[in-house]
Amino acid sequence: MPSSILNQPELQESSEMSTKEIELLAAYWTLAGDVYPCASTEISPFPLRDRAEAASQAGWRGLGLILDDAEHSVEKYGLSGVKKILEDTGMKYFELEILMDWYLDGEPRAKSDSFRRRVIELGGELGMRNLKIGANPFDESTADFARMTDEFAKLCEDVATVGATVAIEFMPFSPIRNIGDALKIAEGANQPNGGLMVDHWHVARGGSPYSEVARIPARFIKGVELDDVGAQVKGSLFEDSTFSRKLCGEGAADCRAFVDALEQAGCTLPYYGVELISEPYRKLPLDVMAKRAYDTTMAQFSTRAGAAA
Repeated sequence: MPSSILNQPELQESSEMSTKEIELLAAYWTLAGDVYPCASTEISPFPLRDRAEAASQAGWRGLGLILDDAEHSVEKYGLSGVKKILEDTGMKYFELEILMDWYLDGEPRAKSDSFRRRVIELGGELGMRNLKIGANPFDESTADFARMTDEFAKLCEDVATVGATVAIEFMPFSPIRNIGDALKIAEGANQPNGGLMVDHWHVARGGSPYSEVARIPARFIKGVELDDVGAQVKGSLFEDSTFSRKLCGEGAADCRAFVDALEQAGCTLPYYGVELISEPYRKLPLDVMAKRAYDTTMAQFSTRAGAAA
């Protein structure tokens, strides 16, 4: 389509309307600041109120927290104070993460069960919409999918008591490596609130084609996370994920094709999550982080809308 046609006012308005319908949730690491997974502390140096206000000003409509940071914020503000912060800043959507070792035995399982009880309790109080879970990146055992399926079904039933969904985040450096692995568990468990967290970084680095994303049954898409990847893997996959993710549209993958594939799958989630874990990015001022992550993600939708028009 000629570029002059795209400059017509009615088509520009259509593009603007399309982007206004998109709502975004900032997954925890996106606005946590200079902390990262498996650091000596994973609690954000920024108070929750500051993060929520920066998110609101930038346009975000949801926040994700890890349990440790949520507990820290409850200690600081009280439970009612945390709820008020989310309400005051227009955070319509709230997620918690990340439950590991839910399929193991012994001490790891005992710790996991303690986490599980608390995340369900706190999530219920704060209106958690989704709980993200995964297989431990440091678990080198062979995946027991039958066991995982049974345990996932039980977990979904527990989380259903607070009206939330459960999303398995497949990770190429964990025992649940890809879409097929996660789907095997979710389909076997067949719980209405159980499914996948489809993170673009894990799709791209795991080598899954977007056509495979498009074939995920819509009822199993319980969460989405947008981000981008570098042209080369830096260090191990875990290190690349932890230090070198890219803003949407600034990496080597195709964020718009990823979103297209989700739409082809029939994804009906009310919001998209964004998970940026990046060493240079997390050192930026909080308001700059919030604005850049939001704008670069929304640009993927506005460009698509303009192209479609």
